[in-house]
Amino acid sequence: MSRHPDQLGFEWLDKSLDDAPIASKRVTKRPAPARAQPELTPEQMAQLLDAHADYKVLRRLDPVTQFPPAPVGATLARVAILDTETTGLSHDTDRVIELAVVVVDVDVATGQPSGPVQVFDGLEDPGRPISAEITQLTGIRNEDVRGRALDELALAEIMSGVRWVVAHNAGFDRPFVEARLPQLFAKLPWACSFADLDWKALGQGSAKLEALAADAGLFYAAHRADIDCHALLAVLTRKRALDDQGTLLKTLWHASQATHYKLSAVGAPFETKDTLKARGYRWDTQARVWSTKLTTPEALASEREWLAHMVYANPKAPIRIETLSALDRYAKREGDVIMEPLLG
Repeated sequence: MSRHPDQLGFEWLDKSLDDAPIASKRVTKRPAPARAQPELTPEQMAQLLDAHADYKVLRRLDPVTQFPPAPVGATLARVAILDTETTGLSHDTDRVIELAVVVVDVDVATGQPSGPVQVFDGLEDPGRPISAEITQLTGIRNEDVRGRALDELALAEIMSGVRWVVAHNAGFDRPFVEARLPQLFAKLPWACSFADLDWKALGQGSAKLEALAADAGLFYAAHRADIDCHALLAVLTRKRALDDQGTLLKTLWHASQATHYKLSAVGAPFETKDTLKARGYRWDTQARVWSTKLTTPEALASEREWLAHMVYANPKAPIRIETLSALDRYAKREGDVIMEPLLG
């Protein structure tokens, strides 16, 4: 075909195309779209973190309202887990502003709670202003308690059938509630989850309830009586006894039935005070005497022998022994007291 003189020639392009090798056709595969991962629930995320050695997960305490039934034939003893909030620390001058009890049956062979959980929580006007410090600690304000009184009938109903009481500082709570409601609390045996359990041997660095709950994987808004009761029940149910034969509630049941002894080293020589303190004796500022608490008759006999060899020069020196049943322990009143020679 003839070309117009003004047309450009492209023979070089035509030739290069003719001579060029035919390249193989390369197909690039697009990556398949990533599958959407299913969204994890908070609990699934918590379980993943719990399984990792670098993390420990705390879950908000969800109070239990119903436990599984006990085995047929189990021996049950209804317990009241108790806590108070007060205007201060003095049993003589301060008053209860909140009282809570959580009541449940316990299989005494295992320490496992059984059946429904009953709860009483009441506020009471102390008849005096609540200090700013107590409000900051508990969240209870004067307007919260103004004109309020504990519902004694409702409390008596929920306490019906209760055979023992547990508090985390029974030496504090028992005198307060006995002064306010002796008909309900003075004739029951008490156990103290703070003093009657060897938390150090159980591997705990602190016996404060919040720390114990955290070790059990729980957190909660502390220093209100009702939630403190639920937290204590959860801790005592989850933690195993030292012999691993049941929960800590089983240990406390036995403590509530036991007789203890308070031995006072009357007239102990002044120079032995460091020896007594190292032994675990405490100085009673009112009675002005060093004393210790013992949990068995065998421990009492052994302690008398130790005093005779390490403290007193005279084995006939008089000592004071107070016998405390669970009906008297942690109360403000004394148990049965005798004065007798160190070694008879």
